[in-house]
Amino acid sequence: MGAALTRAAQWTTAGSGTGKLEITPLNESLLKEIIRFVENFSARYPQEAALVFKEPLEWTSTLDVSHFTTDYDISGSTVKSRETGKDGNPLLHLSSSSIAVSSFNQLSKVIQMAQDKKLKEVRACLEANRDPVAKIIGPSFATIEGEDTSVLRLVEKVKQDDKDNESEVKMKVFLLIQQLDMQLLNNSLKQISQEVRLSPAAVKNDVELLKRFCGEGEKRVLMSIEYTSDYEFSNGCRTPPWRQVHGEICYLVIKPCDTEPLYITCSTTGVFINGGKKKDDGEIDYERKSDIYKDLVILLKNKSRHFEENINKQDFANYEEPPSTEKTAHVESVDVEEQGQTQRSYEHQEKNMHEKTRQQPAQNKPSSKKKLEPSLKWRNLGITSSYEEKNYNLKNKKIGKYEKPKQTQEDILPHSPESKKRTIFSSSSLAGRYSSHKIKTPGGGPGASEFSESSTESEEDEDQPERRQESNTDLPSEYWQIQKLVKYLKGGNQTATVIALCSMRDFNLAQETCQLAIRDVGGLEVLINLLDTEEIKCNIGSLKILKEISRNAQIRRAIADLGGLQTMVKILDSPDKDLKCLAAETIANVAKFRRARRTVRQHGGIKRLVELLDCVPEDSATLTPEQEKDIEVARCGALALWSCSKSPRNKEAIRKAGGIPLLARLLKSPHENMLIPVVGTLQECASEQRYRVAIQTEKMIEDLVKNLNCDNQELQMHCASAIFKCAEDKKTRDLVRQYEGLQPLVSLLNMSENKQLLAATTGAIWKCSISMENVVKFQEYKAIETLVGLLTDQPEEVLVNVVGALGECAQEPVNRAVIRKCGGIQPLVNLLTGTNQALLVNVTRAVGACATEPENMAIIDRLDGVRLLWSLLKNPNPDVQASAAWAICPCIENAKDAGEMVRSFVGGLELIVNLLKSTNKEVLASVCAAIAKIAKDEENLAVITDHGVVPMLGKLTNTTDDKLRRHLAEAIARCCMWGTNRVSFGEAGAVAPLVRYLKSRDIAVHRETAQALFQLSKDPNNCIIMHENGVVKLLLDMVGSPDEVLQEASAGCVANIRRLALANEKARYG
Repeated sequence: MGAALTRAAQWTTAGSGTGKLEITPLNESLLKEIIRFVENFSARYPQEAALVFKEPLEWTSTLDVSHFTTDYDISGSTVKSRETGKDGNPLLHLSSSSIAVSSFNQLSKVIQMAQDKKLKEVRACLEANRDPVAKIIGPSFATIEGEDTSVLRLVEKVKQDDKDNESEVKMKVFLLIQQLDMQLLNNSLKQISQEVRLSPAAVKNDVELLKRFCGEGEKRVLMSIEYTSDYEFSNGCRTPPWRQVHGEICYLVIKPCDTEPLYITCSTTGVFINGGKKKDDGEIDYERKSDIYKDLVILLKNKSRHFEENINKQDFANYEEPPSTEKTAHVESVDVEEQGQTQRSYEHQEKNMHEKTRQQPAQNKPSSKKKLEPSLKWRNLGITSSYEEKNYNLKNKKIGKYEKPKQTQEDILPHSPESKKRTIFSSSSLAGRYSSHKIKTPGGGPGASEFSESSTESEEDEDQPERRQESNTDLPSEYWQIQKLVKYLKGGNQTATVIALCSMRDFNLAQETCQLAIRDVGGLEVLINLLDTEEIKCNIGSLKILKEISRNAQIRRAIADLGGLQTMVKILDSPDKDLKCLAAETIANVAKFRRARRTVRQHGGIKRLVELLDCVPEDSATLTPEQEKDIEVARCGALALWSCSKSPRNKEAIRKAGGIPLLARLLKSPHENMLIPVVGTLQECASEQRYRVAIQTEKMIEDLVKNLNCDNQELQMHCASAIFKCAEDKKTRDLVRQYEGLQPLVSLLNMSENKQLLAATTGAIWKCSISMENVVKFQEYKAIETLVGLLTDQPEEVLVNVVGALGECAQEPVNRAVIRKCGGIQPLVNLLTGTNQALLVNVTRAVGACATEPENMAIIDRLDGVRLLWSLLKNPNPDVQASAAWAICPCIENAKDAGEMVRSFVGGLELIVNLLKSTNKEVLASVCAAIAKIAKDEENLAVITDHGVVPMLGKLTNTTDDKLRRHLAEAIARCCMWGTNRVSFGEAGAVAPLVRYLKSRDIAVHRETAQALFQLSKDPNNCIIMHENGVVKLLLDMVGSPDEVLQEASAGCVANIRRLALANEKARYG
């Protein structure tokens, strides 16, 4: 919190003045980590949370009096905490909007009260307290640069004041803050290392190139561009060393033709406008005044209209490099992600450049001139070489005969310089492309949420590296033939274009060489531009090629970059059904990554695709050719929706567009090629609750079950996967049984060679087995024996489901014996050593269920299964911890010498007691249940008492969770059996909250609570507390309960309270 704020956080000022935290992803990540730390501090470290700060943290808060509860004294607009320090001052004081907080306890409460404004509250606090550590522990612990000896000083102080508990607490707080600092710095380092960074060489290259377009005349794009410093350090930077540590490379003064001079900072993170030169001393104001941009061109295009309009008109290839005998031509290596090329290909180009230079005569004349090789970044602006310019001029000789209204062939195909730009950029303009590279802060504008997608959404080819053909490799003949055909596409008339398209289709377009050849020679741009023409033949020919080559991940991304998806979405409105089919199929191929799916949605593609599903019913025996076309259109629409449905926003868009009833109708189709995309879409969407309900109400479960019996394994897999997701709901599980879908699922377990089908089938069986009625059916079909056979030599996705199903089936005693007889205990125990978190949760549940049988428990003990379960309590995943603790309970209960077994685990009892500090309620409930079993052994109870189990259990009693209440009360009842634990529970404040448990509606809570109160009532002070909290009336009602255990415990407790009252009266009156 100290060092991280100084070194990692991004502030609006360069110095340590009263700056603000910038709204950046890095800062947001740091703030969220700090919120998580402070929010859980009081629960995890109660003693340290009570430490009173040396000075209060003060800031302007968003909270007002309405946010505070009964724990505070409220007077007008002033709020004071009832909790005070040694000097009597409140630990929280709010006056108007100014707040002062003096302990972590209060700080934690403030963050919890802030609710959805937590981020804003913590930001304000840290901005007002730049070094919070100094205020929390004292100024001697302020964050400093260089060697920090504060820890040593603190250790010395603790040694001097052995009896001073406060110094020890301070040391713990300081170490916890240091630990947080290290975590924050490591996280920020990871985030920063993933960011794209500029280099001094790249900046210098851009500046030198821009200088060539400065000066006088109509063609100039800038008046001037100058560095503020002529001195260049050995690392290429021109900024002072104390600014270089902030990643700054140089400062520029750029004079555009149409705006005031711009003072720009170039840094490794990007370029931005600074405050310019100060009037008083002429020094640069380093504070950032604009957004951060990827490079100079993008910034200037956003700040100067003149620059934006004229930079595209410049011919970079005709500018010559100044004469030099020392420097060689250099192709700049640019950002891989931005340009979509691998670093390898750039290095190869650079190597070739240097090899050519070495081959030249050593004595270069000073007057000799070389043509400047433009950086690839500048090529991306859409400027072509002089060789390409000649090609385009040749094309101008031919003019096509087919027209768009008010457009010639030159407007459609790239004959002229104007149409050339269109070819290169298609429907994405240069400004649009570069605006997407601008670094925006979170929430920076309306519609920002439209561009966000779920982080869980699959990214099938999101990180695929882009490959280009290397210049000196032996390329196949197809490559050059395709290049010739693309030239005909660019320059031919209608007939030549159609012939070229047909010839291109004769190549093996499934071959990657052919696919990349079309892209590398500019064929993609032409094919996408052809989609804008009114000529159906050209549209169809182009789409047929795009459909084939878009199976390649790199081609998909290129089509999206060139705006091809927007054009294809428009084609979905075409009256021509063949055209609609091809467009939908191509969209299905391209929409395999998140950005493409988002583009389809944002341009109205989802609604259009859903409309394609509305075809004629297929119940008629004979179909007309027109109806067959309608069905094919619907199939292609379903294919596209299947690809798009991987996005949560698209799932919602499909539902709103009325896609569910149309999919339900198509699900009744007899054609497998129609059913596969329809069921595929449904199983993708079934992860959403609304879809699961709709699948039930639209009676689709019957059709899914029916298709489990088909011969197509892909269709079977999708049907099983849909059932897997839908069977979370009980009604669906009942419907699957009702429509006799359980037997086909068991039959599919024999298809063990098809792992995808096996994973979907075992998943469906797992979820269906949650209902005990289905488990009975699975017993009939011998499913348990088959599942045990799948416990070895299977991928993890299959094992997770198999073990999950066995865990559910093992809830029935008969099945536990079946699992043992089939040899299933050993493979289950072996799986406890795995690392897959979902598998560990399921396998611990299955082992725990099996352990309820003494014979099974003997095998588990022999295989050291209990030790493995205990070791899983160290797992960082709370789900694994909870599942392991639940499994330990039956193990302790059914082990022969449980007490000795538990004591044999070194550090095991301390480990389980420490888990009572968890914030996860399921973990707490399971650990309380385990402690109740452990405490049955007197020696173990003595050990856990020494580990502080009593105060820890006492702190948990204020919970409102009935599951936790039940097991907590049971644990308290068991722990009362040792020494003075009853008295200790009373001192820990556990008695009064337990009385409130009797008001719960859960009978199990009543039973365990009554037993705990009976044990506690054996101490007179506890009886008094119970009586004061009205326990007698509640217990009297429960004395008449049909539950004998509850009845007896309630009566015993009332009897103890009555005996105390009688003894008191006897002592008073004699």
